[in-house]
Amino acid sequence: MVTNPRRERDRSQREQLIVTTAREIAEEEGWDAVTTRRLAAKIEYSQPVLYSHFSGKGAIMAAAALEGCAEMAVDLRKGVGTAEDSRSALRRLAENYFDFADRKPALYDAIFILATELTFASPDSPPALRDAFGALLEAAGPAAGEHDPGLYTETFWAALHGLVALERSERLPSRARAERIGMLVDRFAVGG
Repeated sequence: MVTNPRRERDRSQREQLIVTTAREIAEEEGWDAVTTRRLAAKIEYSQPVLYSHFSGKGAIMAAAALEGCAEMAVDLRKGVGTAEDSRSALRRLAENYFDFADRKPALYDAIFILATELTFASPDSPPALRDAFGALLEAAGPAAGEHDPGLYTETFWAALHGLVALERSERLPSRARAERIGMLVDRFAVGG
């Protein structure tokens, strides 16, 4: 089947507009405010056009989460590779992780909090998900010592995520963030 390059480009641009607009609304008002009706009105396309690209809000959120994972992977790696030791690398990784969650709370929710149709922790996981985990593994894996690097990284990540979630829900005060990160890094850097 011959495809029309312009039609494919237009379709791709429309999909990106839908995802970008959904992300903007979500960051301003939360994912509950993102509806296909509202998206259609905001981007000036009909709801059937949205449904020709995505099966519904969940699929749009999954597309946003994939974009977010790609962005997160880049952000997590900032400064980590130039760290002088595993302790410094883990601290930088943790700070980058918190920074991402602070700057993009709705995107963080789409990736890690809200239910999506994405498959995590599987060989079938999309490349963006594997890359985001890879960014975590690059910093935490070398500190694993005799532990499995993947499991070590998952545990470090789970602790980071827990701290982010508890701080964002105001169960933990943010004023002690640096101290908590320090304690976490002290515990995990001992293996490396």
